[in-house]
Amino acid sequence: MTSNLTIQLREGTSKSHSMAENVSFVKSFLGGVIDKSSYSHMLANLYFVYLSLEEAMEKNKENEFIKPIYFPELNRTESLKKDLAFYYGEDWTTNLYPSEATRLYIDRIAEVSEKRPDLLVAHAYTRYLGDLSGGQILKKIAQRAMNLQSRNGLAFYEFDDIQDEQQFKQDYKAALDALPVDSKAARQIVAEANVAFSLNMKLFQELETSFIKIASRIVMNYFNGFFPKSQKESSSLV
Repeated sequence: MTSNLTIQLREGTSKSHSMAENVSFVKSFLGGVIDKSSYSHMLANLYFVYLSLEEAMEKNKENEFIKPIYFPELNRTESLKKDLAFYYGEDWTTNLYPSEATRLYIDRIAEVSEKRPDLLVAHAYTRYLGDLSGGQILKKIAQRAMNLQSRNGLAFYEFDDIQDEQQFKQDYKAALDALPVDSKAARQIVAEANVAFSLNMKLFQELETSFIKIASRIVMNYFNGFFPKSQKESSSLV
């Protein structure tokens, strides 16, 4: 018997998903407006989130709700370590700390892990299926926007232990639908998925300051290139 949890999650988080995609930082990223500073800042935030999530999944891997969807090949922590070493240097661990929004996110994961490990399903769904679904598109955007010539700095989007990402997504969704959830439990998981989307939005909203700096820099670069020529032409007419 299937719970149709995947459908309930997709439909129950559609509004949150749309809101997250309309955060200015996300829209700028999707539009190809991203630089190494803001991108690496995003990765640093995500590192602490995934570290917390994957420790929680490992701790609860024998739980009846977690065991069917416990796939270590999805883990992103090690990939993020490679990226952070690329952007910040090998001593990055001494210089990076969770931001305020990141701290809220990892505190929620820790609370769920201790009190309601079944709700970790919502956090895993929100992050991992999103990574699998949009990762390759975001990888290409980031590579082009930052003029990266190799895979270096893009490990977050590489799932080297998964041969067929489309098939894996189908298997993951089938595992979700086979979880032993009743209607009440399903509603609670969907509600927690909306919490996860909200926490992700806070991460991206926190990064909007970086986006504004990028946009301002682009405008200034344009005017710095335009006005000196205009001023020179004006002076020649005097």
